[in-house]
Parts: sequence; C-alpha cells; structure tokens
Amino acid sequence: MTDPRAMTDPGAAPGAGGQAAGEPKDEVSGSLVTYTVGLVFALLLTGASFIVSQTNLLWAPGVPAGLAVLAIAQMGVHLVFFLHISTGPDNTNNVLALAFGVLIVTLVVLGSMWIMANLNTNMIDPSAVMQMQR
Repeated sequence: MTDPRAMTDPGAAPGAGGQAAGEPKDEVSGSLVTYTVGLVFALLLTGASFIVSQTNLLWAPGVPAGLAVLAIAQMGVHLVFFLHISTGPDNTNNVLALAFGVLIVTLVVLGSMWIMANLNTNMIDPSAVMQMQR
C-alpha cells in the first residue's frame, strides 16, 4: 500500500508515489498529439500497402520491394511514435535492446533459410526414389 503523503511530500524518497527516480514530476511519456500523429501515419502507410498490393500503380515485379519499404516505414512509425524509441542519451538501453532483438531474429531467420537450402540441395530426386521402390 502506498503512503498518500509520499505523493505530496517534497522530501519523499526517490521513486515514491509512482515516480521513477530522477524523472520530472509533470512530464508524460507521450501526449495525445503524438499518438494521434502516429496513428495517422500508421493508417496512411497501411492504406498505401493495400493500394500498392491491389492496384497496378507499381510495376508488378516492384510490388514486393514497395511493400517492404512501406513495412519498414511502418516499423519506424511504431518505434518512434508509440514505443518512444529515440537516439537520446536516456534511451541508450532501449536502442541496444532493440538492436540485440533484431540481431537474434536475423540470425534465426537466416539460419533457418540456410538449413532449408542445404536440405533442399541434399535431397534425393523424387524420380530416383520411385525407381528405388521398384
């Protein structure tokens, strides 16, 4: 149970009353304007993805590249506007954790693709399997 005096007592211990140590008391992590701008950007990018995939605005072989660019932009919007990931000095741990997560996911995906390609290369031809059964 929290002490109600801790929220108003200027001599209270750091972190009392739900405040993190060293955090200004009146600062919020995001404002309504920030979230609204992020939502608008996310909706525009989502709509653009549907338009690119369902129309002939892009040259057919360029559609996957266009969707990849829009997906990366969507990730950037989410990181900046909703997760508040920035390059500020107080955000170093968040950026490092994000970079480590990206590294691990990249290693897992590329490793899986390498294993599947190796298995595909070393598989016996299906016609050879049929001749072995005769």
